[in-house]
Amino acid sequence: MARATLLLPARSRFPAAALPVQVAAALGRAGYSSGAAGELAQLRRHFTATPGDWSAAALTREVDAGDAAGGFWLRADPANIVPDMQGARLMASAETLRLEPEDVAALLPALQPLFAGFGFQLDAPAPSRWYLRLPEDTPLPAFSDPEAVLGDDLFSHLPEGEHGRRWRALLTEAQVVLHQHPWNEQRVAEGKRAVNSLWFWGSGGLPESVRTQHAQVRSRDALLQGLAKAAGIRLGGEQAVDALVDLRQLRSLEQLTDEAITPLLDAMRRGELAELTLDFEDGACFRLTRAQRWHFWKKPRTTLADE
Repeated sequence: MARATLLLPARSRFPAAALPVQVAAALGRAGYSSGAAGELAQLRRHFTATPGDWSAAALTREVDAGDAAGGFWLRADPANIVPDMQGARLMASAETLRLEPEDVAALLPALQPLFAGFGFQLDAPAPSRWYLRLPEDTPLPAFSDPEAVLGDDLFSHLPEGEHGRRWRALLTEAQVVLHQHPWNEQRVAEGKRAVNSLWFWGSGGLPESVRTQHAQVRSRDALLQGLAKAAGIRLGGEQAVDALVDLRQLRSLEQLTDEAITPLLDAMRRGELAELTLDFEDGACFRLTRAQRWHFWKKPRTTLADE
């Protein structure tokens, strides 16, 4: 019998409103656990890699270009930073900038000579995801994932130490090139955010192996697609399998309850679904089974935030 797991945003992303009766009762009776918060922690609940730390750059590169094997990769994503009284903040990067191929055609050639001078190859097989291919012995500092930086003080997340100094200097030079580029003036005039910086993250090569308990992934996210590809499982396809369904884009409580959870509860009641897991990015996990309908003494949850 099929099982379904929904990957969901943090509960704080939804309005603090009352849940529909059926959903409130089901969550009140569900098994509950709490894990680590954050996008990557959420994905690690469903995928394990050998070696243990996977490279987001290599996994998404394999999805975008199919040539990640044997390479050492670093994401160098287009970004927008905004100065403030304390310094500067990262306000958008990668997909949130909604770049088109013409943006890449205008901006990338201006940056490529800068990185080529260090022996690094910069390209962009997807408009929103830019990559550096590095010699495998390149010493690298620890880079912060963009989810940890977005909206925060940029300088508190810059790479540190001896190796970090080189990348801070490269970032500064790239910012100068982008700041002076006339294409950004055109973007701003059109009401778009300027691409005035890069963000380095996700370094490494493809993992030797990736494992998961799921048989299928349904997602448009490149990293999740890369993990599925590395694990050898299907993207999309038939419904009656153990599926991991990515709904992290949801922000409407009504959509979550009425269009996602309630139809699956109905399928469980009909005996078509054995188990439903709701995995929220803040670490909250609810495990629902058909047998829990007999746990009538448990109180309903009035909101998602109930503990």
